[in-house]
Amino acid sequence: MEDLIEPQFVQNLAASSVKTSKYMSFSPSFQRFSITSWITENIKKKECQYYTEHSSKGRCHCGYLKEFHSAEALKSEEFLGETWKLQRHVREAPTDAFGEITFTGVGQKVGKFVRVSSDTSPETLYQLVTEYWNLSPPNLLISVTGGAKNFYMKAQLKSMFRRGLIKVAHTTGAWILTGGTNTGVMKHVGTAVQDYTTSTISKDGKIVTIGIATWGTVHNRQYLVDPEGKFPGYYPLDVESQGRLSCLDINHSHFILVDNGTHGSYGVEIALRSKLEKFISMQPLGKIDGGVTIPVVCVVLEGGPGTLDTIYNAMINGTPCVILEGSGRVADVIAQVANLPVSQIRVSVIKKQLKRFFTKEYDTFDEVKIITWTKKIQDIIRMRQLLTVFRIDEEGHNDVDVAILQALLKASKTSDSQERQNWARQLELAVGWNRVDIAKSEIFTEDRQWKSRDLHPAMLSALIGDKAAFVKLLLENGVCLNEFMIEQTLLELYNHLQPSSLILHKIAKRLKTAKHAGRITLGLVSDELRQLLGSFTQPLYPKPAAHHRFEMPPSDIRITVPTNRKFDLQMTPPVSERTPEKTLEDPARDLFIWAILQNRRELAEIFWEQCKDCIAAALAASRILKKLAEEEEGDKSNDMRDLADHYEKQAIGVFTECYTRDNLQAEKLLIRPSQAWGGTTCLRLALQAKNTSFVAQGGVQAFMTKMWFGELAEDTTIWKVLLCMLFFPLIYTGLITFRQDEEIQRKQERKEDIDNMESMALGPAKLRSHICLNQEQIEQQPLTCLTRLLSFFSCAVVKFYWNIISYFIFLCLFAYTLMMNFQVTPSGWEILLYVWLLSLVFEEIRQLFNDPDGFRFRRKAKIYISDIWNKLDVLAIFIFISGLACRLTTAGFYVGKIILCFDFIIFCLRLMAIFAVSRTLGPKIIIVKRMMKDMFFFMFLLAVFVLAYGVAKHAIRIENEDRLDWILRGVVYEPYLTIFGLIPSNIDNVGFDITKCTLTGSDPLMPRCPVLDSDQTPAFPVWLTTTLLCVYLLFANILLLNLLVAMLSYTFQEVQDNTDQIWKFQRYELIKEYHSRPPAPPPLIILSHLFLFLRCLILRKHKQIESSKWHIEEEELLSWEAFMKENFLANQCQAQSQSTENMILDTAKKVGVAVDLLESEQGKDSASMVKRLDLLEKQVAKSNIALQWIVNALQTSVLQSSVDAPMLLRLESTEADELEPSQEARSEKPQQHVNATHLIYPSTTETRFPVPEEYVPWEVKFPLYKPTIYNDSSSRRNTDIVQLDKPIADNFRNPVGRTGIEGKGSLYRLGPNQAIDPVITRWKKLGEASVLEFIAVREKEDDFWSFPGGVLQPDEDLPKRLNLILSKKLKERIADMLRTSAKMYEGYVDDCRNTDNAWVETTAFNLHFEGNDVAHEELSRMGSAGSASGMQVQWQEVNDQAPLCAYQKDILQTVADLHHIQP
Repeated sequence: MEDLIEPQFVQNLAASSVKTSKYMSFSPSFQRFSITSWITENIKKKECQYYTEHSSKGRCHCGYLKEFHSAEALKSEEFLGETWKLQRHVREAPTDAFGEITFTGVGQKVGKFVRVSSDTSPETLYQLVTEYWNLSPPNLLISVTGGAKNFYMKAQLKSMFRRGLIKVAHTTGAWILTGGTNTGVMKHVGTAVQDYTTSTISKDGKIVTIGIATWGTVHNRQYLVDPEGKFPGYYPLDVESQGRLSCLDINHSHFILVDNGTHGSYGVEIALRSKLEKFISMQPLGKIDGGVTIPVVCVVLEGGPGTLDTIYNAMINGTPCVILEGSGRVADVIAQVANLPVSQIRVSVIKKQLKRFFTKEYDTFDEVKIITWTKKIQDIIRMRQLLTVFRIDEEGHNDVDVAILQALLKASKTSDSQERQNWARQLELAVGWNRVDIAKSEIFTEDRQWKSRDLHPAMLSALIGDKAAFVKLLLENGVCLNEFMIEQTLLELYNHLQPSSLILHKIAKRLKTAKHAGRITLGLVSDELRQLLGSFTQPLYPKPAAHHRFEMPPSDIRITVPTNRKFDLQMTPPVSERTPEKTLEDPARDLFIWAILQNRRELAEIFWEQCKDCIAAALAASRILKKLAEEEEGDKSNDMRDLADHYEKQAIGVFTECYTRDNLQAEKLLIRPSQAWGGTTCLRLALQAKNTSFVAQGGVQAFMTKMWFGELAEDTTIWKVLLCMLFFPLIYTGLITFRQDEEIQRKQERKEDIDNMESMALGPAKLRSHICLNQEQIEQQPLTCLTRLLSFFSCAVVKFYWNIISYFIFLCLFAYTLMMNFQVTPSGWEILLYVWLLSLVFEEIRQLFNDPDGFRFRRKAKIYISDIWNKLDVLAIFIFISGLACRLTTAGFYVGKIILCFDFIIFCLRLMAIFAVSRTLGPKIIIVKRMMKDMFFFMFLLAVFVLAYGVAKHAIRIENEDRLDWILRGVVYEPYLTIFGLIPSNIDNVGFDITKCTLTGSDPLMPRCPVLDSDQTPAFPVWLTTTLLCVYLLFANILLLNLLVAMLSYTFQEVQDNTDQIWKFQRYELIKEYHSRPPAPPPLIILSHLFLFLRCLILRKHKQIESSKWHIEEEELLSWEAFMKENFLANQCQAQSQSTENMILDTAKKVGVAVDLLESEQGKDSASMVKRLDLLEKQVAKSNIALQWIVNALQTSVLQSSVDAPMLLRLESTEADELEPSQEARSEKPQQHVNATHLIYPSTTETRFPVPEEYVPWEVKFPLYKPTIYNDSSSRRNTDIVQLDKPIADNFRNPVGRTGIEGKGSLYRLGPNQAIDPVITRWKKLGEASVLEFIAVREKEDDFWSFPGGVLQPDEDLPKRLNLILSKKLKERIADMLRTSAKMYEGYVDDCRNTDNAWVETTAFNLHFEGNDVAHEELSRMGSAGSASGMQVQWQEVNDQAPLCAYQKDILQTVADLHHIQP
């Protein structure tokens, strides 16, 4: 029963063929039903359950009117008398708004929407978007935030933002997340999408723009409500009457409307949007889970205080932000101070910027808010690796898309991971985005040295993702195909074939009958390739053992019903079953085949250039593509045929280049068995692929001519050949020239020239040595008399002409026998005819069974019978045998003669095959064959008119004719002759003679009389038969015959242009036939057949080929071919660059670049001019005040004035200069604690009072400072402190400064909490060198590694983490070493748990163990102890890339200095 069940692979594949989306799609109605069922089950909304009227008449506290509440909410007894609270009185219910949204009045813009509860899990939303809305997972998530109201943005910045945003989304396959409404920054994004949509016609380039808005603030949302879903829901745009609400933006493709049960409350969606962004950022990037997740970037335009909170939270979560300077408000405030060191970002500076960019709102800002914003801006500026400011006037900032991608790459350069891991992540991101320009400028730089193995994951991703530009870039930067392409990698590539690819379906069919169903092996691929290339080839891949098979993971073709199950796309066998990595002999060939099978043109071109045997590879690709195109339909089939023609041209180009350089070497390439392609030759591949252009080129034809003439010289004329055939002694007179004689003569002439040159240039000794070196090459024995005779008669051209003479004699004998000597008793001439025919039969049998190409009988029989001349031969032989059988009987003697007469006609037609060798008649025969096909189909059309007219005419004239021969004469014969002008006389009564017909039909030699009337004249209406004849002649003689002429003319014109190529292609078969044909012509050929038969019986030996010498010659030949290929590609590239089309494109590109440069320079000049004018205005205003003070002072007295003298604004101290970055902006280390002032206290929801850096020292007065008090209830040894008295606070005051929170926090005691940081080190041998390593530990929730230390709890000698990973013996040893070891550091630690009254102080020790130490081996096993305790424990190298926090890096530097190493 199990054998009847299809494997999972085949089932998934079958399901994929009827599926167009990720859930199911058999019909639109079924899809809607599936979506509706899933959404109503999984998606909820929120609604008020308790109506209590607010101060606003008729409105509940939730904001909705009374009529929008349910009856249960209006009469709720459960909550009667309670005060309305959001958390208690709003509950979830199945959503009633989802489906498709169509915006009225704006064409066919259709999007998808859903109303969701604010408590919906992000996993559910992601499943909805990817599986039910059928969106492919993004390669990048762009979260656009900023001003929610309409704001002004400069035209150039607006244009650059829109163009850059769309470019990065389109090129990387990104999702854009916005607020979704038709205001503010969301409107700018929508306009950008609209501009792109109207300017492109590509369906594949759709931009995914997801709007996440608050349901309660959407205007006209009632049009979207329907419990059964809206398909579609028509949404009216009414911006004028929206009031405080907002309309949805028409240019967004998807909407997630977040509902918390209230009306008119903005910002409800922020929390869910953040969760969704966080969840998406944790999903793997691309099809292969290589550890790289989907990157998220936040793009900020304008914005208010809420936008500042969004930026701060995003960067705290590790999301990079791109700020667009010039967009206004918060974006400009951050941009102005972004290059300043944090110490210079003071409250006064922020106030000045807020006053400048928040002109109207500034007066509403209180001091605490400004301090809070200053603190957040300081923290934002500290995270410089996550902050990118795009400035129009800054050099290199010309594209917003580049700025966005550079921000993501910069964010990946974090200090918590190794350098090469950073490089790999950046490369994976660039591959995922398919941005080669970013990879070239940011990743593959001169300061980075890549190893081939580091690029392998990116190479695999680029191949699977069909990113040819990246594959080429990776090859240029160090990927070694021999290292990359192992058998496991190739199987991985075949596991990721596109579900729609034909080759995957073909492999699936083989898997149905495979012994190990559901598994794919290279043997299966090899079988399919052999089917495509031809059975004459050997398998390209050997069939592996059972343990080499590779299980195909179901997820690779998981495109049917959605599932939450996750699969490893790089599934490998268990460790115990793994075999050593098996390298492939020709990785470029394997990748080329893989690309060709999927019709990936660009990838195939890259790997074809890498192939060793490039001509054979191109011809094999042409063969494979043509075979696949026969099974495909539509555009795919046309694309495959175009690609097949392309590789035929490539093969022609390389072979022409080779033949031009060295024709002998090129001919070797043509007939050399290629081991890389199944042991076949280039010529055989070209013939199997029917590459007429390749076969018709001069080099191949010259080789065929050489085959045709054999040992004779190619310029030997025909009359000389015929004369020597008749008088063979003329062979020895020099009438004809042999090729070997010509070669001897050329070498002798070359030797004489060399001797003459060397005798003048070299001494006698050198001359003798030179002659000796070339003696073997010069000495070549001439042909003997016997070899000349044998060589002459074994030439194909001689065999051909002997067979022509023999065939003409055979036809003459046949005609003589039929006409003059056909007697009852066969004569001697007739018996000779039968013997002659018998020799022809034996020759046909020899051709059928002769298999030098290794086709095997079935394939050979198909090839034999497919030839039209062989069909004629077989037909003529069988007819002759049947005629002979009848002729030998007395009763059938005459019938046999008639049959043989017809057979003579067929033998005469067979004579046309002889003319195929003629350059003049050969193409005409091809035209005749094509015209005969047209004529055959034309006869069907003609038969309709002939039979229609013949039956009608005969039935009108003759009554009840029962003689079949006369019926056929009247119905077919006479109408057919009428077409050629033989009008029958019986069509009317003019020539009627009753004596020439029979009334009863009794006379078989006379026609039957027509229907007669009383006076014995024909009774049929003459006008009717005449009319029928005219109509018949009109259609048959004028219409159909002219149609036939037109068809034949079209065929002639169509074939005439290609007849030369077709003739040259078919010429090979004739040459091949006579090249392998026995020398003797029929009937003497029967002796050759007898000799061949006896040799097969007696001498059953196979030819053995010496392969060692040929292998060396083959390597040299392939190297020469590769060199010629490089020349061809260089010439091809040069020709393309000099083409008119390419020159026009280059000119257009240069003009575009010039225009962009002019626009950017104009923007820079205008921005600079604005700044200078602004500065000038301020200078003039200050000057005016100063002058007014002078006037007032002079008016009162000489020395006094009623007002203070103002200070003139100095140019060198302007606001612009104040905001210029100092040199230490990026390298400055904080002089105060930073982690201890983070706004959110770790592992809690407690918020610190904001403490800007300038207010951290206790010496600086901070009147507004009101810190919160927090004591962790889980902390021991201290009672909770509700409020601290001032004396207690003074006794336990943080020595560095304020932290924003009082109490002991999560520490163990007030005051200093002592910690120990032991740096345990050892030397590790790496070859001849040694590296210093240290022990690092990390808990699951931590981002950084750290030393195995920590804060000491009361009554502890060693930290908790150190106790967990050490054995009892090691604990005692470490404790002893701590008491005697030197201190590396002792003092305050900037810990995030510090408060105003509790802080961490640490002492660092270096505990070094030598290799001969007894504890060294136990230390090496510490990893297992650490893992058992839930912590990761690793030995890591001491260097500057160690992923430690800042203060521990300083300690590690001190340890490195102690051991005299440079980290």
